[in-house]
Amino acid sequence: MSEKTIRKIQSFVKRSGRLTEGQKYGLNELWPQYGIDPIANKIINLGTVFEKQQAVILEIGFGNGDSLLEMAINEPEYNFLGIEVYEAGVGRLINEANKHGLTNLKIIKEDAVEVLKNNLATDSLYGFQLYFADPWHKKKHHKRRIVQTEFMDLMSTKLINGGFVHMATDWENYAEYMMETLENHPSFKNTQTAHTYSLRPKRRPITKFERRGERLGHGVWDLLFTNEK
Repeated sequence: MSEKTIRKIQSFVKRSGRLTEGQKYGLNELWPQYGIDPIANKIINLGTVFEKQQAVILEIGFGNGDSLLEMAINEPEYNFLGIEVYEAGVGRLINEANKHGLTNLKIIKEDAVEVLKNNLATDSLYGFQLYFADPWHKKKHHKRRIVQTEFMDLMSTKLINGGFVHMATDWENYAEYMMETLENHPSFKNTQTAHTYSLRPKRRPITKFERRGERLGHGVWDLLFTNEK
């Protein structure tokens, strides 16, 4: 797959709807404090956009932001960069981050693949998180899944050597697909034995979405890999 092709992968559906006053406040009034507006083909200096220079963990598709917010609160020793196109979730997360006075969280509201390709430097990330991404469960839609070999090629260049990849899903088929994709990739190594999922690390919060799924009998699969290029 060429670079031209991977740029066109749209692994999300841009949802819109009525925003609450708090979400509007986050998107408009607080955006200069928490938001980053990438400039075409210009690398973002992650060492200057955050208050402290420390390792950066990227999360793509954070939804309403509950999990990312809790991590940023609980792990002040890391900087967190979230990428999401869902405006209500972005606004909500920024508003909540402001209430907690967080300085280790920044948000980008753009397509993640474009940001990775054009705005993030090689070896600039310590970790990559992808939680409960759209599984695109119909076979004809599998090409829309964000976890593709070509995407992981790109991610490997942005992660430092020894950096981590943590994914979680409640779709067993997608979990199997992600496991196969990661284990077949030369840059990633399973932290468990071969073909084995990880227990949920304590640092990953259990979301309301996940608790609801557990009550309905849904399983959750965590994958934790290291980048060894």
